[in-house]
Amino acid sequence: MAGSSDRRLAVVALAAAALAAFGGGGWLLPAADGLGVNWGTMASHPLPPKSVVRMLQDNGINKVKLFDADAGTMEALAGSGVEVMVAIPNNLLDLLTDSDAARDWVHENVSRYSFDGGVNIKYVAVGNEPFLSSLNGTFLNVTFPALQNIQRALYEAGHGDTIKATVPLNADVYNSPEDRQVPSAGRFRPDIAGLMTEIVQFLNQSGAPFTVNIYPFLSLYGNDNFPLDYAFFDGTSSPVVDNGIQYTNVFDANFDTLVSALAGAGVGGLPVVVGEVGWPTDGDKHARADLAQRFYAGLLRKLASNTGTPLRPGQYVEAYLFSLVDEDAKSVAPGNFERHWGILRYDGQPKYAMDLSGQGRDTALVAARGVSYLPRAWCVLNPGATPEALSRIGDNVNYACTFADCTSLGYGSTCNGMDAAGNASYAFNAYFQVQNQVEESCDFQGLAVQTQQDPSTNACNFTIQIEPSAAGRPVPATATGVVLAVLAVMATF
Repeated sequence: MAGSSDRRLAVVALAAAALAAFGGGGWLLPAADGLGVNWGTMASHPLPPKSVVRMLQDNGINKVKLFDADAGTMEALAGSGVEVMVAIPNNLLDLLTDSDAARDWVHENVSRYSFDGGVNIKYVAVGNEPFLSSLNGTFLNVTFPALQNIQRALYEAGHGDTIKATVPLNADVYNSPEDRQVPSAGRFRPDIAGLMTEIVQFLNQSGAPFTVNIYPFLSLYGNDNFPLDYAFFDGTSSPVVDNGIQYTNVFDANFDTLVSALAGAGVGGLPVVVGEVGWPTDGDKHARADLAQRFYAGLLRKLASNTGTPLRPGQYVEAYLFSLVDEDAKSVAPGNFERHWGILRYDGQPKYAMDLSGQGRDTALVAARGVSYLPRAWCVLNPGATPEALSRIGDNVNYACTFADCTSLGYGSTCNGMDAAGNASYAFNAYFQVQNQVEESCDFQGLAVQTQQDPSTNACNFTIQIEPSAAGRPVPATATGVVLAVLAVMATF
């Protein structure tokens, strides 16, 4: 997810369901046209880019949205035919208010790959949710100039007719008034209404879509009064009624709130791309695999049927699922679920049955092929640890969870039910795996020991990491809330 929260392009080709063979035997159920995925790489052990591209092809996914223009990723995509939304991170927006810098960026990250057998770039994402309220206006003055400069540079380089610059925005850029909470009253957020009007009119003139991230999960997260069924697509007992239209799910209501805001800005027909939409599987009481499976089944059925929304009925929707794989080094500022959005595990293995064609068939995604794992070894609490060593367990767990992902230990998460020894073992193993199982990483002042016996439980998986790839290894950001919760349990020693 770009940061945290609530997202389409009208007119794509017909949603097909032809079968295609994939390498290794079996049959692939192809993704509905208009369906793409977000490919993030904030992981301690990212999958090799070529393996990811092959996995996209194996699953019939022909659209991908990136969060940067990493050379390794782009080179892996070359020749694949996969349609790409390449991205400019927020920290470059200020630089790109300079037109020469924008030309240089387009030369290095677009023109460089524009050759026969190169990368099929369709969009350039200028920033990532730059107007989030939580960013306190940091990018308000630089996003629009950067957008204008990039689109101008694309035209100057000869790409402007086929590659469009857009800005992926969080759904918090629009809302309905407090006294009229219905989609037809949608308007852009008052503090940025003028800026948003300029941006959408520019997008309309350049032929680019509006890109929005819609997260029904976040409507539910932290709001126990939000009706659970309204986050899904299989009906609700309490729909929102707006001018005779019944909204039975928050996705349609959110989307049409944007449609109304666009109409109010004079561009009611502007195409909309859903840049991110998904459901996490851990890190919160509602972040569960069964709920993610339910959400995607309804979403994919909706996309495949081309029903559109009440204000844009019968229209194709271009949507990018968030996300392809779990990322254990993402910031958890929005919540512990941030590292668990993947439809695939960190190693490219499917989490649940999922029919990307939207036909409701009980089928699994094709896993990543050729993935190599570290040796079959775990790091756990030493049962022979001395009382003196145990007195230091809190500090050691804190250290482990500072440099590894312990979010599965948090309240409502898959590993939350373990005792103090289990929590310590999970933390130690997470660090051991991130450190590629080097011997020194399983000591913790005499508190830890290696084992070849899998300590996983029915609910909690103690992972073995994959072999490190040539890609970099970002250090996971500390999940402070999880650390505090774990330390509270440690007090039982």
